[in-house]
Order: sequence, then structure tokens, then C-alpha cells
Amino acid sequence: QVQLVESGGGLVQAGGSLRLSCAASGSIFRIPAMGWYRQAPGKQRELVAAPTSSGSSNYTDSVKGRFTISRNNAKNTVYLQMNSLKPEDTAVYYCNAVIVSSYYSGPREYWGQGTQVTVSS
Repeated sequence: QVQLVESGGGLVQAGGSLRLSCAASGSIFRIPAMGWYRQAPGKQRELVAAPTSSGSSNYTDSVKGRFTISRNNAKNTVYLQMNSLKPEDTAVYYCNAVIVSSYYSGPREYWGQGTQVTVSS
């Protein structure tokens, strides 16, 4: 089994920063991709940041220049550094990963349980 565990959410004032972490554990052979999504109340889940096949990263327009995704492959962990936070960034943030559990298995998509980020004005 594979688990994704997020941490780092919380309450912060506008203009502040938070760093989210997501650690994958369990039966892991390799992790082709790890990224972040978010879902605000009454809205659909949206992509926040994710790696591209070329090695760069995609960001939703509203967070470009403020958020940075990074990854520590040795720790099977992905991070989301969020700076200059705005009230509209308030949402539940979810980690998403495509994981291959063994040499003989195909990739599967996994989701974390979500971590709440609240930005006050």
C-alpha cells in the first residue's frame, strides 16, 4: 500500500508564507510525478503546481511568481513553498502522485488527505 501524508497547512495573514510537504511511503519502486492541487469552498479542484515531462514545472496563473514546487527524491517528498499569500489562496491543498509500486506493476495515481490553508486579510 502507498500513503501520501501532507503537512504544513495552517492560518496565515495575507502576505505571509507557508511551506507544504507531502511524503510518500509504502510500497514504492519509483515516482514519475508529484504535484499539488487545491479546492476552495464551492469550487472545483484545480491544479496548483506540477512537473512537466521536460523537467520544468507548470503553475496555475494565479500563483506564478509566488509559489514554488520542489522535490526531494531521496525522501519521496514534494514541497510547495507559498509566498505572498492572498485570501484567495484559501483552500484545502492536496498532494497528488503517480507511483509505480514494483518493477512489474503499472503506474497508479494517489491522493493525500488534504491540508487546510487559510489566509486572512
